[in-house]
Amino acid sequence: MTGFWDGRKVLLTGATRGIGAAMAGELAARGATVLAVARNPARLEDLARRLGPACDVLEADLADPDIPRGVVNWVRDQHPECSVVINNAAVMRYPRLVREGDHFDGIDEEVRINAVAPMQIAVGLLPTLAQRPGARIVNVTSGLAVAPKADAPVYCATKAAMRSFTRTLRYQVEDAGLDIGICEALLPVVDTTLSKGAPERKMPPDEAARAILAGAAAGQQEIWIGKTRLLKRIMRLSPALAHGIMRRMEA
Repeated sequence: MTGFWDGRKVLLTGATRGIGAAMAGELAARGATVLAVARNPARLEDLARRLGPACDVLEADLADPDIPRGVVNWVRDQHPECSVVINNAAVMRYPRLVREGDHFDGIDEEVRINAVAPMQIAVGLLPTLAQRPGARIVNVTSGLAVAPKADAPVYCATKAAMRSFTRTLRYQVEDAGLDIGICEALLPVVDTTLSKGAPERKMPPDEAARAILAGAAAGQQEIWIGKTRLLKRIMRLSPALAHGIMRRMEA
């Protein structure tokens, strides 16, 4: 894996927390330059201090509809050597949509950060990536893209959308003859602030980060990580059973 990442510039969204922070450290250790995007300036400053010259940072709130274009322009103008995009940023809310209340803003934020922004960034950077041998786009989704759970309806919908988008983008890239690998990384429950539940039942972020990077380096189109491999098998045997298990999952 070190050989693939050495010397590459990698755009990484959601780079200052959880899996993103773990991936940033792993990438720098493997000789990559991390183009870190996140919305917390203090955390970005800390990441830049820890990684030193192996990191450049951009403060960006992907919920803002104008920001994805700004991210694309930053990479094009400042880092045209970028050859990998990892769309990792995400938020997960737990709205009870059947209860009375104004859910409009929460839905908008989840959809923009989890689906709209990564779609726009991926498409916006296709011309840049097409100039780099062995380029990759890695969209981080979840087992919840395959079978949703009841208490995170918008998050699950956005991850299902990204799963479909990743596959169809791959079709178009292949049909156009572009040398860009389009990867989907399907995560289990990981021990981050994004999810609920007992930490001992979750995958450590550094383990998830290493699995994503290993699969991307190998050019895997679908990177099934941890317990998602079991979910994949159950879905083949009995989709109804898989949906029943995932519906009440605590995560």
